[in-house]
Amino acid sequence: MVDGNRGYRCVTQAVYGDQERWPQVIGEFLIELYEHANVYTAMFGILKSILRHPLILQTYRHSDNKIWVGFTDFMDQLLLTESEIANRLERQRVDVVRKLLMMSANKRIPLSKIYHNRLLFGIPEDFRDRVVKYPDYFRVVVEEDGKRILELVDWDSSLAVSALEREFLVDEDKVKRAFKFPVKHGKLLELDFEDERKLNLLNTLPLVSPYSDGSKLDMWTLEAEKYRLGVVHEFLSLTLEKRAYIHNIVEFKEEFSLTKHTYQMLLKQARTFYLAGTEMNWCVFLKDGYGGDGELVDKDPQVVFNERLYEYADMQELESR
Repeated sequence: MVDGNRGYRCVTQAVYGDQERWPQVIGEFLIELYEHANVYTAMFGILKSILRHPLILQTYRHSDNKIWVGFTDFMDQLLLTESEIANRLERQRVDVVRKLLMMSANKRIPLSKIYHNRLLFGIPEDFRDRVVKYPDYFRVVVEEDGKRILELVDWDSSLAVSALEREFLVDEDKVKRAFKFPVKHGKLLELDFEDERKLNLLNTLPLVSPYSDGSKLDMWTLEAEKYRLGVVHEFLSLTLEKRAYIHNIVEFKEEFSLTKHTYQMLLKQARTFYLAGTEMNWCVFLKDGYGGDGELVDKDPQVVFNERLYEYADMQELESR
């Protein structure tokens, strides 16, 4: 992706294996600069990097003669705007977490996993503090090793409907084409294309809900594979940008009853998923989430904000209106 932040993306990819966490790296970078500004200025002339983003970052010399770095007033206003977005969409994000818990095998997920992947779903950084506001939905359990686990308190049947199931009500044929599970047959049958399609539907339907208990399925059956595909599809449909990297998905391997063959499984379903990158570091896209121009069909307010922030980061001054 070319957006003026290639350096940050490269560092983030090397450190975290996910270039989309580059804003986090910038934050950590600022803290490090804040604490050791004089050292880095002397060693690397780091001020040049800061000056690349005059709308976002600023420096000044304190009375103790140390150089300080921080956000500009303009950036502070942007952060307030982002906070307003998070507050406005809080209930929507809560429902996303509820759905993740409802898909999990034991209706519980370590809070650390949700925190690590929060940017995927637009979950605010302080979500771990916000969950106490929803005792009817969540319960936090502290295990013996100190790990904090988020548990589902109440099952909501209205949320246990997947994106595929909703789409089935609108366009049944489209959903029937989403996944392909070929039925082996002899050439002597001499089936034409339409006959073969109808035969394959015997395997495709019925769909297996990602909100069913996949842990009880025989791991190597067709039903289990349909379940896992449904889980990945629903997982991606809940993300802001309808995509995720391998580590985002496999971090929930135990909770979602996934296998080490997830890459090969998705590779066979090219109608629904697009895989980019290598097998060891791939990103999977939900095709229906993107138009023919490669742009997201529906952009969450947080995505719109992020895109505007990236533009501001590359600007030297505000454009006059």
